[in-house]
Amino acid sequence: MPFNTSDDYLVVRGLCKSYGEDEARVEVLKHIDVSLAKGEVCVLLGPSGSGKSTFLNIVGGLESADAGSIDVGGVTITDLPPSDLVEYRRRELGFVFQFYNLVPDLTVTENIEVCQYLSPHPLPMDDLLKSLGLWEHRRKFPHEISGGQQQRCAIGRALVKNPGLLLCDEPTGALDYHTSKEILELMEQVNRDYGCTIVIVTHNDAIKHMAHRILRLRDGELVADALNEHILPARELTW
Repeated sequence: MPFNTSDDYLVVRGLCKSYGEDEARVEVLKHIDVSLAKGEVCVLLGPSGSGKSTFLNIVGGLESADAGSIDVGGVTITDLPPSDLVEYRRRELGFVFQFYNLVPDLTVTENIEVCQYLSPHPLPMDDLLKSLGLWEHRRKFPHEISGGQQQRCAIGRALVKNPGLLLCDEPTGALDYHTSKEILELMEQVNRDYGCTIVIVTHNDAIKHMAHRILRLRDGELVADALNEHILPARELTW
């Protein structure tokens, strides 16, 4: 069933971002308006250079906007001073990247613990490791596990803080088909078990079928914003 968005959790209004000056100025995001409900899974699609990662970075507090506002859980993060923005990223946000960014000389458990200490209400480590399918690998180092297991560890690192918002930038981009499906099923489980709002940036058009909401960017403009009336389980996706 599609989400009822009357209870908005993430609200983006008039978001603009450009790089460069004068004749070299490029508008990357042009007056973007988006609202997501708490617990909604959203897929953001678009070709390279359309502004997807910039959008994610601004919502994640990693870049600043030129204009517009972003509210997350009732807090306008675009008005926050730098120290409060750091606290927002620590408490409210989980970030999953395409290239896992694990610390090579820390074990799976230790990589996740790095973020556990940032949260006043972290998830139980043992339960999280088991739900991620990493319990038997918990004492291994990143080079001793597969790419899919490394991505599971990266997801665990983002989740252990118990964030309200999980931002995923091409989370399956470096994985093969089978492993990609496993990661998408894991995200589906994460949404079901922990209720976090998830935004997935991807080039893979098939992933949209598992989302509650589908957004599409082209040349910095939001050209599609639709609720998905026929959500497919991740295991049924094909591409």
